[in-house]
Amino acid sequence: MSIEIKISKKPIEYNKAINYLEKRVKSVKENNGDELLWILSHPSTYTAGISSKNTEILDKKINVIKTNRGGKITWHGPGQKIFYFVINLSKRDKDIRKFINNIEKIIIMTLKEYKIESFADRENVGIWVKKKNKILKIAAIGVKIRKWIAYHGFSVNINNDLQKYNKIIPCGIKKKGLTNLSKIKKQSYKTFEIKLIKNFFKCFKS
Repeated sequence: MSIEIKISKKPIEYNKAINYLEKRVKSVKENNGDELLWILSHPSTYTAGISSKNTEILDKKINVIKTNRGGKITWHGPGQKIFYFVINLSKRDKDIRKFINNIEKIIIMTLKEYKIESFADRENVGIWVKKKNKILKIAAIGVKIRKWIAYHGFSVNINNDLQKYNKIIPCGIKKKGLTNLSKIKKQSYKTFEIKLIKNFFKCFKS
């Protein structure tokens, strides 16, 4: 099985990216296209997953794009890396929980290479870090499964503006905060996507 790696240097509009993913899902299902790992960023955008609620929008002036991914409301924008994928689970294990576990493992492995300890939480999907006795979210995960093809993906906060999250209840979680890699540890993250690609292929090499 071949996985195409696509890296976009310029920000991609959210709807344009999702339309591209939808077309790739169709191609993979019909055996007319390769699976995909697409790394990009979005302009400042708020999106709401299928389990989101209007009460999670604190600033009613913002525009929120409704999407068919799992999860609730979140923000995407500059300083954040988006990792979209299209993976055919029918050619692997038809195990959604195992797939999500692998995504969590990829992020945790990558952060560990920067000497940042992180962990998954069964009750609150995503990847978390502990800083000064506070539990903070560093990566969000939102996945859609269609006929055993997994798509959408995850985002990792690198050096984004955390104030953007003040206009929503991120991922519907009130009692826990968010952070980014630059606030956790001052170092270069220029090769973050390369390290993550390597770990992605460790988990999905077959």
